[in-house]
Amino acid sequence: MPSTVLVAGATGDLGGRIVRDLLDLDARVRVLTRPGSGTAGRRFAETPGVDVVEAAYSDASALARAVDGVETVVSAVSGVRPVIVDAQSALLAAAVRAGVPRFIPSDYAADYRRITPGSNRNFELRREFAAELDAADIRATSILNGAFTDMLTGQAPMILFERGRVLFWSSADQRLDFTTKDDTAHVTARVALDPAAPRVVEIAGDRVTARSVAATMTELTGTRFVPQWAGTTGTLAAMSSIGRRLSRGHDETFPAWQGMQYFVSMFSGQAELQHVDNDRYGPHEWTTVREVLADHLGVGAVRLA
Repeated sequence: MPSTVLVAGATGDLGGRIVRDLLDLDARVRVLTRPGSGTAGRRFAETPGVDVVEAAYSDASALARAVDGVETVVSAVSGVRPVIVDAQSALLAAAVRAGVPRFIPSDYAADYRRITPGSNRNFELRREFAAELDAADIRATSILNGAFTDMLTGQAPMILFERGRVLFWSSADQRLDFTTKDDTAHVTARVALDPAAPRVVEIAGDRVTARSVAATMTELTGTRFVPQWAGTTGTLAAMSSIGRRLSRGHDETFPAWQGMQYFVSMFSGQAELQHVDNDRYGPHEWTTVREVLADHLGVGAVRLA
């Protein structure tokens, strides 16, 4: 019989990709959605192999029915404490009560386990939930993938496309881990179907530095890009702290000060992956930073050759 996997957050960008890859592996997918949402029903109504179940995270009975009979719960939800800690805790409790063998939390990040307390809110929420997960009677696997490569095309203000600069803090040679959402989903689906998966699976589609990114941009555009020092990680951490205190949107997932905290975690080296295992599930054509930037810039095959 095909494995049945429940996916929470399936209508999100990453969650939808995970569902796609699970179906490619012949799994049956149960999509969890909030009552009255309608989004999941519309999106997956005509998708063979997908069942949509409704349950509020505050409804323990409904959650228990939703997870009943599944082999793995995969969480791809996004948010801050009400989601990463509260909602996932409710889902975890339901999975444990139903005897679900395995749980994959919504980590999909750099190595949040080694960061300095107080230095990254979103990482600390993941670390808080991880402690709860480790204490539960269920087998868990976290996928750590560094940052999403897609962010380099504009969401993360590291590459100043119009100014020919690539920003860095403290060191232009600090190694940075990047993985596309497609590659992350590819591995997540395989972890979901792997009963022997370890507590953590680390992957990195590419490992670059600010200096190497500047060289790549120079090659792709024919315009000279140079690394530009933007200060130390300590200075950036202080700026982030001030921004956080002055911010009114404390429930935002990615306010500007949170973006600063991500750069502090990455450029300090604290969140760098230490045990990357890209070959765990066999050969795979990982998408590089160069390929993502080339696609964003619309660079043709001639320049890439």
